[in-house]
Amino acid sequence: MAAKANKKKVTDTENKVFISEDDQYLFAQGTHYDIYEKLGAHPSVEDGVKGMSFAVWAPNAESVHVIGTFNDWNEESHQMRKLGPGGIHQIFIPGVGDNEMYKYLIRTPKGDKLYKADPFANYTEMRPGNASKTFDISKFKWGDDAWLKERATKDYNKEPLAIYECHIGSWMKHPDGTEDGFYNYREFADRFVEYMKEMKYTHVELMGIAEFPYDGSWGYQVTGYYAPTSRYGNPSDFMYLVNKLHQNKIGIILDWVPAHFATDAHGLGRFDGECIFEHPDPRLGEHPDWGTKIFNYGKTEVKNFLIANVLFWARKYHIDGIRVDAVASMLYLDYGKQDGQWLPNKYGGNKNLEAIEFFRHMNSVVLGSNPGFLTIAEESTAWPLVTGKVEEDGLGFSFKWNMGWMHDFCEYMKLDPLFRKNNHYAMTFAMSYNSSENYILPLSHDEVVHLKCSMLNKMPGYPIDKYANLRVGYTYMFGHAGKKLLFMGQDFGQEREWSEARELDWFLLGEDLNRGMHDYVKELLKIYRKYPAMYSIDNDWKGFEWINADDADRSTYSFFRKDETGKNNILFVLNMTPMMREGYKVGVPKKKKYKLLLNSDEKRFGGNGNVIPAEINAVKGECDFRDYSITFDLPPFTAAVFVF
Repeated sequence: MAAKANKKKVTDTENKVFISEDDQYLFAQGTHYDIYEKLGAHPSVEDGVKGMSFAVWAPNAESVHVIGTFNDWNEESHQMRKLGPGGIHQIFIPGVGDNEMYKYLIRTPKGDKLYKADPFANYTEMRPGNASKTFDISKFKWGDDAWLKERATKDYNKEPLAIYECHIGSWMKHPDGTEDGFYNYREFADRFVEYMKEMKYTHVELMGIAEFPYDGSWGYQVTGYYAPTSRYGNPSDFMYLVNKLHQNKIGIILDWVPAHFATDAHGLGRFDGECIFEHPDPRLGEHPDWGTKIFNYGKTEVKNFLIANVLFWARKYHIDGIRVDAVASMLYLDYGKQDGQWLPNKYGGNKNLEAIEFFRHMNSVVLGSNPGFLTIAEESTAWPLVTGKVEEDGLGFSFKWNMGWMHDFCEYMKLDPLFRKNNHYAMTFAMSYNSSENYILPLSHDEVVHLKCSMLNKMPGYPIDKYANLRVGYTYMFGHAGKKLLFMGQDFGQEREWSEARELDWFLLGEDLNRGMHDYVKELLKIYRKYPAMYSIDNDWKGFEWINADDADRSTYSFFRKDETGKNNILFVLNMTPMMREGYKVGVPKKKKYKLLLNSDEKRFGGNGNVIPAEINAVKGECDFRDYSITFDLPPFTAAVFVF
């Protein structure tokens, strides 16, 4: 059956999607940064007739046909025209509108028939279906100009950055009784914004937005890099979510996965019968542990596909940043591989030179053309200058997750307090290298899955001790230099490990200890955002000063945060044991009045109610190599926070 013809002339201005020789040349060079405007499916008007332009890169194909609901999946009716030696195929089909399913039928020179989803599709069929769907993403009316204008003026190294990592499908389930219980992006937005405003996070980081086939991958095995997952609605619904977040002064960061892609038959693997997205040598093109394909970062069209993808999310969806997953696996050729499973670079080393160049290219283009945009590396090794300037041999990222801090923090906090004194410096070590990068301190989903326990159940002791430990631990995190990230549920003491199949245990907010934890994290976020000393100098010793980092016998820590004004400094005193430290003396830098901002042992937070004076005057007398000191009773498992 032929496509539904629409021969009626229209008065619209001609908007034919024309792929020029310049377009083809720039794509082949890897520098066509808005190639997403040409490849994929786009509404078009040709000779006054409305329809859809389809274009795909398939350089090794014998022929390519578009098949879909508009032609009853007829495998012969709509053959695409190959435009030039670069391998782009294009066709205009009249009468095709939104929400039509389609695929590319690719015939290889060997006679194989491949049924492929569109790599540049803006919308996809709901899983388990895997067809692409047409959708005009240009119709949404944005209302976030004020946010974008303000964002462009920000230097986030000097701004508060408190990120809430969230998985939409399991944040909260819809009570409609459906099997999945997914909220639509719009419904989610209305409930979620209320929560974010209450807690005072600055940004949300969303897991699993680019389309993926298997729920259990959490979105880290992608098939549709240019399509927000249809699990929660269509592209306009997702735009509504972004728009609403921005109108409420909340930024949005997406997990982005250029390290590997899914091997599903409809995806990018052996797309036209040959390896055009992945490296053809499995020692360079496959992750044996993950069962996924690795992008060929040395191929110009592949680099273009990925860099344009970041720009697509920034420009078309107004996204504020990306968190780049598994950066270490891209930088090291032998990552997760045994001898014989990888190939060295041309110098005989294990560095992926093409991936290094890719990151520098990506960060230069993306950050250079989008002021205020963030690129965040999840990089777990000591690779130098991840956030260093490209012109100084850095990779050019805005921030790096401090995985070393996360590991040391979790290992220390899990210890029985009796043994913490022997591991005291695990908690101070991160400050020794803090100035080497622009860091984010992450307590992410990876820390609360695969039998690692929830954050709460990592803590030792009876339940009341676990909550007290976690409160003092979170206080240390918020006081420590570096931006902050918490995974959903951690801010109210989720007791079970996270699962993508169920919602968070919101019912726990009916329990005193969980409600107290929730209120406590809310107070930490309030203090964090209120006082510039907490965030304005995060990557320099000018913003952080130890008072006593060496009190291992009593497992206490004291330090303060400061900014360039010298005003409203924030003092932290932490007791990591169940022992009351009576008459605890802390050296302080100034003879001032120290006003209590936070006592984690207050009953309203689930504590025992031990009192710390609301104000303490510093007195003359050497302590901790300081000329002045304050003295108070420091309760068990307690954090005391003062402003001075």
